[in-house]
Amino acid sequence: MTTQRDSRHVNAETSPTPLRERFYRRERQSIPAARAFARNALTAWEVGDREPDITLCVSELTTNALLHGVPPGRGFLLRLVRDGTVVRVEVHDSGDGRPRLAEGPDGESGRGLLLVSALADKWGVAPRDPGKIVWAEFGRLGPDGVSG
Repeated sequence: MTTQRDSRHVNAETSPTPLRERFYRRERQSIPAARAFARNALTAWEVGDREPDITLCVSELTTNALLHGVPPGRGFLLRLVRDGTVVRVEVHDSGDGRPRLAEGPDGESGRGLLLVSALADKWGVAPRDPGKIVWAEFGRLGPDGVSG
């Protein structure tokens, strides 16, 4: 008896993984690296015309974590989850404080969250020990990745 060998690579993905995550150190290069990581996942998930909005929010949330949420010597975790027609972006950091929207046009901080608030369908902050998770959700994705 002979067995046929499967010609596909053993570790080849047959369908896009619905969870992607990566840890980043507290350094400037982490922001463009996180954007590229997100862009690759979103392309694989075929999220359609929501990709620029999601990528911009990844940039804003990771920048906030880097500037305000990550103590020296630590880093942050970027987690992306696709669940049917929803993409959820989470940025986990170990810093104190709770992010909030800018108050008034001259607010020194929180302007990035104004963008997140405008682009995401929902966003919020959840506790983490230590630190927090800042998240944003983007829905209205059709099964083929096209906004509906």
